[in-house]
Amino acid sequence: MTTVVTGATGHLGRLIIEALLERGVDAESIVGTGRSIEKAADLAARGVRIAAADYTDAASLDAAFDGATTLVLVSSSEVGQRAVQHQAAIDAAVRAGVERIIYTSVLAADSSPLILAPEHKATEEALLASGLAITVLRNGWYTENYAQTVAQALATGAIVTSAGEGRVSSALRAEYAEAAAVVASTDGHEGAVYELSGDTAWSFDEFAAALATASGTAVTVTHLDPAAHVAALTKAGLDEGTAGFVVALDGDICAGLLDATTGDLARLMGRPTATLEAGVRALLS
Repeated sequence: MTTVVTGATGHLGRLIIEALLERGVDAESIVGTGRSIEKAADLAARGVRIAAADYTDAASLDAAFDGATTLVLVSSSEVGQRAVQHQAAIDAAVRAGVERIIYTSVLAADSSPLILAPEHKATEEALLASGLAITVLRNGWYTENYAQTVAQALATGAIVTSAGEGRVSSALRAEYAEAAAVVASTDGHEGAVYELSGDTAWSFDEFAAALATASGTAVTVTHLDPAAHVAALTKAGLDEGTAGFVVALDGDICAGLLDATTGDLARLMGRPTATLEAGVRALLS
């Protein structure tokens, strides 16, 4: 029984492998893939096989997936290219005779107007068409997505947002990784779709209050309309495309697209997710 985890040199893939090891999965039965395998030298030192693989190189995928029973397909970080990259991985999994694929998607990917959802929806459709056993982990927002927000707030004393009173049910990346490891190392998840999120949704005013408590630094929230937010971000040095993307995500938050609290993540882990303050303290550390 061999489990391949893509993105082993990235944040989530690495954490999934570490969670598998913590659950007692034999390191020799885990294969981690990535383009810069030297970044996973520490995992290799623990007995995990690290294989160079690139979504644009079918031969590299075939070699990495050879003999695999389970593929944990961690979503690519390349927004705009994900659907094509994921299809390449799915095709390689079929060629390799992989029995099941576990995919890290996004909340309500099949129906959400979230700006990131279309590529995940396309991937889920490709998975269904593959004929393989699948499990979909629809991950919500990572608390770590706000690491830069925390750094800027500590430097300036303010958080700038156009999300209004929108709420985010974030969880720590390690919690999502633990859920993926549970699914990969236990039976009974074939065909399941899990909507994963933190137990409690927070507003940016609550995030600022938690940050102030955790850091001892006063933090205020500046609420802007979308146009003013784009202008502020471009003035700060972001290109217009990136600024527009950030503001679009805030618009999705304002619309309530990232506030789901299903309890699926806590149930898979067997314990509550970290509180907002605990999550903020993790960012500070």
